[in-house]
Amino acid sequence: MWTIAILTSSDQGATGKRADESGAILATHLEQVGKVVERKILPDEEELLAQQMQKWIDQGIDLILTTGGTGLGPRDVTPEATRRVIDRDISGIAEALRQESMRHTPMGMLSRGIAGQAKTTLIINLPGSPRAIEELLPVIFPVLDHAMHLIHGQTTHEK
Repeated sequence: MWTIAILTSSDQGATGKRADESGAILATHLEQVGKVVERKILPDEEELLAQQMQKWIDQGIDLILTTGGTGLGPRDVTPEATRRVIDRDISGIAEALRQESMRHTPMGMLSRGIAGQAKTTLIINLPGSPRAIEELLPVIFPVLDHAMHLIHGQTTHEK
């Protein structure tokens, strides 16, 4: 069973002024992928976000999903924080998420979310919108298990 952490980037969520709906939706749906072992809401601060992701990477968390902070706002810094901790970019995941977003709204092309690998951890940035989470999870679910097996070195293919 994969271990999963959810990191919500939200100034208002961190101060309790807004409920973490996106994080809650992720936690509910991810039960079919693994065990959510930790959820955290942090303000939109690059250093804090990067430190939290690095902590989970060092703990060996298999999957980190972030929500929020992927847009064009001056405090949207989740992709920058993620770039600080990943070893390898997995651009196909981010491209697929943007493509699906654009099926629902032209604003999807403004998402700056990325995906990558840090040691044996897969990290995927998702938007902060609960509706977007519902629309995008079906895009990544089919590849999560296989991607995490590959990241963990399980690369043998059955004939």
